[in-house]
Amino acid sequence: MTGPRLVLVGPMGAGKSTVGRLLAERWDVPFRDTDDDVEQTEGRTISDIFVESGEEHFRAVETGAVARALAEHEGVLAIGGGAVMASDSRAALAAHRVVFLRVGLADAAARVGLGTSRPLLLGNVRGTMKALLDERTPVYESVAVAVVDTDGRTPDEVALAVEEALGG
Repeated sequence: MTGPRLVLVGPMGAGKSTVGRLLAERWDVPFRDTDDDVEQTEGRTISDIFVESGEEHFRAVETGAVARALAEHEGVLAIGGGAVMASDSRAALAAHRVVFLRVGLADAAARVGLGTSRPLLLGNVRGTMKALLDERTPVYESVAVAVVDTDGRTPDEVALAVEEALGG
């Protein structure tokens, strides 16, 4: 199989980047995050992209970033929380080993904070997070070969749980 050794999906606050970096270090492979790719491609932050160009533009750039990363990257890949909502991205993920890092509302809210750098969270943070979790969780589950709960766990504990879920 070409492409990433592992793809991590889940909502903001699930720990995709933190756990992904830990796993990449353990496995001695590179780590990549499509949110970073989008920011590099655009030369501005995701928040600025949303404000200046809108969510539709961001999602189009994100879909391209996911497709490129799935084709090019051979390490651990974290993809943005909303990337799975694009049918093209879901179809591309079908050929890869995907783990959904599941996080509850309380832990996600605590990890994300007030969401000032999270454009989708402006306003009612907890209400918006709950709506996003409710909408996206079934989609995350549909693309994943394994689901790992992150609530109440340290990043190291989550990384170990991912390894166990993948069979070692």
